[in-house]
This record gives sequence, structure tokens and C-alpha cells, in this order.
Amino acid sequence: MTTTPSETPSALPGGTPGATPSVQLVSDLVTRIPEFRDVYETHVFHQGGVLPHVFFWDVVQDTVRSFLGEAPATAVDWRRTLDFLEEQSCRGVVGIDEVIITSFLGDLPSPQEPGHAIVEQLGPVMAAKFVRIRPLG
Repeated sequence: MTTTPSETPSALPGGTPGATPSVQLVSDLVTRIPEFRDVYETHVFHQGGVLPHVFFWDVVQDTVRSFLGEAPATAVDWRRTLDFLEEQSCRGVVGIDEVIITSFLGDLPSPQEPGHAIVEQLGPVMAAKFVRIRPLG
């Protein structure tokens, strides 16, 4: 029997043959931005595998904290996260778009919440998707 990262709690991110696009998105994010590795490992431990939509809740929280300047100096830089997600959004892969739209853009702060100004920093592809799902911000 073969296993995938979503079935193997100790699996590390990286090129994962046969992974779904959404699981590969998580793997690629952690590979590109290693500051997410601890969050990833905690997620896999608690969830028993990779659940991309659940994992992206933590990505949103860490990204917004960084944007607000509330993250430690060793935390992820919000710009790197937005750049990576913009690149991925340009690919037009359904499984990737579902996670980015639903579980990143959809979970960004509302206009009355701290950190909402991060939406002004979205790249053109993500900004267009954001406006479609949240026309009022």
C-alpha cells in the first residue's frame, strides 16, 4: 500500500508524487517558506495528515499577524506568502484555486477588523478573485 502525506503524519513536504493539487500547494508553501514548517508539523500531528483548508487557517493568521507587525522577527514575512500565493493563483489549477479562494482570501479580515488593509497588497490575480467573492471587502 502506498501512502500520501495526508495519510502519513511524519511525512515532510516536498515533491509528493500523486498528491492532490491542494496537498501539493501546502507542500510547496512549506518548502518555499520554511517558517511555516512548525505550523505544518503541528497541523499534521493534530489532524493525522494534511488538510489544506484547515492548514490555511493558520497561514492566514500568521500572515495577518506579520502584516500587522505582531509576529516575532523569526516569523514568516507576509509579502513572501502573498507573492507565493499570487504565483500559484496564476496557474489556474482548480484544487489550488479552491484552497486559496476559500481558505485564504475568504478568511482575510473583514473591513472592520485589524489587518484588513492587507487586501490592498494582493497581487492582481488574487485581488480580482477577492473582489468576486467579497465585493464589499
